[in-house]
Amino acid sequence: MKQVVLAPAKLNLTLDVLGKRPDGYHDLRMVMQSVELADRIELETGTGRGLEVRTDLSFLPNNEKNLAAAAALKLQERSGKRADGLSIAIEKRVPVCAGMGGGSSDAAAVLRALNEGLGVGLSRMELAALGMEVGSDVPYCVLGGTALAEGRGERLTPLPALPRCHVVICKPAFSISTPELFRAVDGVKLRCRPDTEGAIAALRDGDLAGVARRMYNVFADVLPARQGAEVAEIRTALVNYGALGASMSGTGPTVFGLFDREDLAREAWKGLRALYRDTFLTRTSGEDM
Repeated sequence: MKQVVLAPAKLNLTLDVLGKRPDGYHDLRMVMQSVELADRIELETGTGRGLEVRTDLSFLPNNEKNLAAAAALKLQERSGKRADGLSIAIEKRVPVCAGMGGGSSDAAAVLRALNEGLGVGLSRMELAALGMEVGSDVPYCVLGGTALAEGRGERLTPLPALPRCHVVICKPAFSISTPELFRAVDGVKLRCRPDTEGAIAALRDGDLAGVARRMYNVFADVLPARQGAEVAEIRTALVNYGALGASMSGTGPTVFGLFDREDLAREAWKGLRALYRDTFLTRTSGEDM
């Protein structure tokens, strides 16, 4: 059987680090949002050739180290239902190492597709719990839409949908070390934290501008100086183009802005695309596509 699924990128409307846990992980509190920018995945079961993984980026793993493959193996192991050979072909559209959950979303899309295709029958929340064994962002990516994620990301509370809007996404041409940022957060007293409750209240009121004003990511405060300055410049540029608010997603370095007018969003996209190759114009979405 062949299936084609999309794996939408995620954005962090808010991101707070509450502290380090005894197990070495961190407790997080984040309002998450999916967008229409998505990887495209083709799956075929019953190939009789074992597990095959292909991507259009040569540096990505093409074995069980790929999160999509790891998710497929985990679901088959847990359910006892076998694909009798599985081919996974991933067309990457979401930038990698960007704080947008691209690999996690690929894994979540494969879980959803095989859950249906193999007749496993897990509920969305059961599938999200299984996804935690693959990666911390996978549970949210299984759920999609607008949600509060807590703990390592496994405690999910669906929220009222963010009003549909235009999004400009810009990834500068450098990567950020996630472990280094967590160590940096552990070494300072954070002066500012997101107004998560205010953002949730604005979502309940359908107040897009109210959500945008409250977007905040504590990791932006502990970036290395040069990278932090560039992230701040992009954020300022988005606001100057007319974004209702702008913030960094995940551990970065991607910056995004929310727009209530398409013409302003398109101008921002054109302007930033001239400076940064990985610049995208998209929209927010509801549940995963």
